[in-house]
Amino acid sequence: MAGGNGNARPVEAAPGVARSDVPTVGNERQSLYAGRVKVYPKEAHGRFRTAKWIVMAVTLGIYYVFPWIRWDRGPYLPDQAVLIDLPARRFYFFFLEIWPQEFYFVTGLLVLAALALFLVTAIAGRVWCGYTCPQTVWTDLMIAVERFWQGDRNQRLKLDKDPWAAETIWKKSATHISWLLIAVATGGAWVFYFADAPTLARELVTFDAPMVAYLFIGLFTATTYVLGGIAREQVCIYMCPWPRIQGAMFDRDSLLISYRTWRGEPHGPHKAGQSWEGRGDCIDCRQCVAVCPTGIDIRDGPQLECIQCALCIDACDGIMDKVGRPRGLIAYDTVRNLDAGAENAEPLQLLRPRVILYAAAIAVVGLIMVVALAIRPVLDVNVLHDRNPLYVRLSDGGVRNGFTVKLMNKLYLPRVFKLGVEGLPGAKLDMVGHEGGVVPVPPDNIQSVRLYVTLDKQGTHALPEQATTFDIVITDIASGNETAHEATFQGPPR
Repeated sequence: MAGGNGNARPVEAAPGVARSDVPTVGNERQSLYAGRVKVYPKEAHGRFRTAKWIVMAVTLGIYYVFPWIRWDRGPYLPDQAVLIDLPARRFYFFFLEIWPQEFYFVTGLLVLAALALFLVTAIAGRVWCGYTCPQTVWTDLMIAVERFWQGDRNQRLKLDKDPWAAETIWKKSATHISWLLIAVATGGAWVFYFADAPTLARELVTFDAPMVAYLFIGLFTATTYVLGGIAREQVCIYMCPWPRIQGAMFDRDSLLISYRTWRGEPHGPHKAGQSWEGRGDCIDCRQCVAVCPTGIDIRDGPQLECIQCALCIDACDGIMDKVGRPRGLIAYDTVRNLDAGAENAEPLQLLRPRVILYAAAIAVVGLIMVVALAIRPVLDVNVLHDRNPLYVRLSDGGVRNGFTVKLMNKLYLPRVFKLGVEGLPGAKLDMVGHEGGVVPVPPDNIQSVRLYVTLDKQGTHALPEQATTFDIVITDIASGNETAHEATFQGPPR
């Protein structure tokens, strides 16, 4: 209906509630070759939107702040709390230091993260995607910046109708410049994890930083700008494999964001004074579609595009408040309860086989990692026997074997070790460059030692077999702790 000024009046879903004429991204009639339907998500208000703001602030704060946190490891080591030191082949994470030989700790952390994701998904659906996924966090930030410059959904739609208007040009330019600044900050923060942050920051400003740092800043700038600002929901729908996998994690008792059909249908606009008898609570306002960052209609049921962000719950609860109906038309619910309806709804069943299995796996892996960390030695020894020749026959009839011993000192203090031989009667040990069998090792470092084990003629004849095992014993002079490493002495054929 047209008013006296010639402007069309908005269609109302209920008195005081406008119906949003927003298209949905996916439905059963969608062509597999359809072009992109641009999504203009409307700003939502409510407890879930507030939770998303808090999660965004925390996760972005962790990402940007962690490289600047200091952690005192002593005078010989870097004091950056989180550092991936590629030249030294170390990974520092607060009190934990991971050497290349201990990469199984990183593997364990990745396994724990995967199991935790499976557990959370089995209980409450794709809450990772809706709240903490980097794509979601940065997309939320980009949309907030876009809304700051261009306004909410209706204002952005209006700007796009006339793309060459002066207002459109400056507002979109400001938006894209802001996106690029965020993207540069994202790339800059990433490279700080690989070098001392204050030092690298000064080098970046003075253009003295390594070229690889600028390269990765440029790479992350481009990907953050394109994926978070331009592609947005297309990444979740088409690029991310998790929506195709997560269906295997659900069961009939998983909490999923759902439209309660038994309460909402039949839906339709509600007029002032009209009774609610014989109809559902859904007034077909489509506000749940308007706020959805992927542009779907939750009333169509579970969909691959749904990231379970719960903004549709906030939008629907606000509308229910306006029309005087109870909240919860869209809510976290289980498939079992949706099928049962209001009368036969059951409490949430947390203790289910898959939940117990995932929790048990997390406990086992976590316990293994804790034990491995607790018993991790502070000295690693690696002994390499010469391969060519295996032994050298001496002029007096004796035999000599050559070894390379690598001592890895995992403490943050310099240590001195004494090397000896056990289990090989009559053996003599000589070390190149280390008199008296004493080897100093710098803190948190590796010392390589070249040594020879020699048996005289009598000792050689006394060997029980051609290859005889014995121990190279390394003693910490300060503490007296001994570490024995098995080696093999090669003699002449019997």
